Amino acid sequence: MNRGGMGNMQKMMKQMQKMQKDMAKAQEELAEKTIEGTAGGGMVTVTINGNKEVVDVNIKEEVVDPEDIDMLQDLVLAATNDALKKMEELTNDTMGKFTKGMNLPGMF
Repeated sequence: MNRGGMGNMQKMMKQMQKMQKDMAKAQEELAEKTIEGTAGGGMVTVTINGNKEVVDVNIKEEVVDPEDIDMLQDLVLAATNDALKKMEELTNDTMGKFTKGMNLPGMF
Protein backbone atom coordinates (compact mmCIF):
# COMPACT_ATOMS: atom_id res chain seq x y z
CA MET A 1 0.00 0.00 0.00
CA ASN A 2 1.38 3.39 -0.88
CA ARG A 3 2.13 5.92 1.85
CA GLY A 4 -0.33 8.54 0.56
CA GLY A 5 -3.26 6.18 0.85
CA MET A 6 -2.53 5.47 4.51
CA GLY A 7 -2.29 9.19 5.32
CA ASN A 8 -5.63 9.86 3.65
CA MET A 9 -7.21 7.01 5.61
CA GLN A 10 -5.91 8.41 8.91
CA LYS A 11 -7.18 11.87 8.00
CA MET A 12 -10.59 10.45 7.13
CA MET A 13 -10.72 8.51 10.42
CA LYS A 14 -9.92 11.70 12.37
CA GLN A 15 -12.68 13.54 10.53
CA MET A 16 -15.14 10.75 11.33
CA GLN A 17 -14.16 10.80 15.01
CA LYS A 18 -14.66 14.57 15.13
CA MET A 19 -18.05 14.24 13.44
CA GLN A 20 -19.09 11.56 15.95
CA LYS A 21 -18.01 13.81 18.83
CA ASP A 22 -19.89 16.78 17.35
CA MET A 23 -23.00 14.64 16.80
CA ALA A 24 -22.93 13.40 20.40
CA LYS A 25 -22.63 16.99 21.65
CA ALA A 26 -25.54 18.09 19.44
CA GLN A 27 -27.67 15.20 20.73
CA GLU A 28 -26.89 16.19 24.34
CA GLU A 29 -27.87 19.80 23.60
CA LEU A 30 -31.10 18.64 21.94
CA ALA A 31 -32.00 16.55 25.01
CA GLU A 32 -31.82 19.72 27.14
CA LYS A 33 -34.14 21.74 24.90
CA THR A 34 -37.88 22.07 25.38
CA ILE A 35 -40.55 22.74 22.79
CA GLU A 36 -44.13 23.88 23.29
CA GLY A 37 -47.04 22.70 21.22
CA THR A 38 -50.36 24.50 21.38
CA ALA A 39 -53.96 23.95 20.39
CA GLY A 40 -57.17 25.92 20.59
CA GLY A 41 -55.41 29.24 20.11
CA GLY A 42 -53.16 28.66 23.11
CA MET A 43 -55.89 27.26 25.35
CA VAL A 44 -53.84 24.07 25.77
CA THR A 45 -50.05 24.04 25.83
CA VAL A 46 -47.92 20.90 26.03
CA THR A 47 -44.18 21.11 26.65
CA ILE A 48 -41.84 18.27 25.70
CA ASN A 49 -38.12 17.86 26.12
CA GLY A 50 -35.55 16.73 23.58
CA ASN A 51 -36.12 13.12 24.59
CA LYS A 52 -39.73 13.56 23.44
CA GLU A 53 -41.07 13.24 26.98
CA VAL A 54 -44.01 15.40 28.07
CA VAL A 55 -42.75 17.63 30.88
CA ASP A 56 -45.68 20.04 31.29
CA VAL A 57 -49.33 20.42 30.33
CA ASN A 58 -51.11 23.76 30.78
CA ILE A 59 -54.87 24.00 30.27
CA LYS A 60 -56.60 27.37 30.52
CA GLU A 61 -59.54 27.25 32.90
CA GLU A 62 -62.03 28.60 30.39
CA VAL A 63 -61.56 25.65 28.04
CA VAL A 64 -62.57 23.14 30.72
CA ASP A 65 -66.19 22.17 30.10
CA PRO A 66 -67.43 19.13 32.04
CA GLU A 67 -70.10 18.70 29.36
CA ASP A 68 -67.48 18.44 26.58
CA ILE A 69 -64.57 16.33 27.79
CA ASP A 70 -64.01 15.08 24.21
CA MET A 71 -63.04 18.58 23.05
CA LEU A 72 -60.53 18.94 25.88
CA GLN A 73 -59.01 15.54 25.09
CA ASP A 74 -58.75 16.51 21.42
CA LEU A 75 -57.01 19.78 22.33
CA VAL A 76 -54.48 18.00 24.56
CA LEU A 77 -53.84 15.46 21.82
CA ALA A 78 -53.43 18.18 19.17
CA ALA A 79 -51.06 20.21 21.39
CA THR A 80 -48.97 17.10 22.11
CA ASN A 81 -48.73 16.21 18.43
CA ASP A 82 -47.82 19.83 17.62
CA ALA A 83 -44.97 19.73 20.15
CA LEU A 84 -43.73 16.36 18.85
CA LYS A 85 -43.78 17.64 15.26
CA LYS A 86 -41.79 20.74 16.23
CA MET A 87 -39.23 18.65 18.14
CA GLU A 88 -38.89 16.30 15.15
CA GLU A 89 -38.22 19.30 12.89
CA LEU A 90 -35.66 20.70 15.35
CA THR A 91 -33.97 17.29 15.58
CA ASN A 92 -33.85 16.95 11.78
CA ASP A 93 -32.48 20.48 11.39
CA THR A 94 -29.84 19.95 14.08
CA MET A 95 -28.73 16.44 13.18
CA GLY A 96 -29.29 16.76 9.43
CA LYS A 97 -26.25 18.98 9.03
CA PHE A 98 -24.08 15.99 9.94
CA THR A 99 -25.55 13.72 7.29
CA LYS A 100 -26.00 16.31 4.52
CA GLY A 101 -24.62 14.92 1.29
CA MET A 102 -24.30 11.40 2.68
CA ASN A 103 -26.57 8.58 1.64
CA LEU A 104 -27.25 7.06 5.07
CA PRO A 105 -30.74 5.58 5.10
CA GLY A 106 -32.42 5.55 8.47
CA MET A 107 -30.01 7.92 10.20
CA PHE A 108 -32.31 10.85 11.18
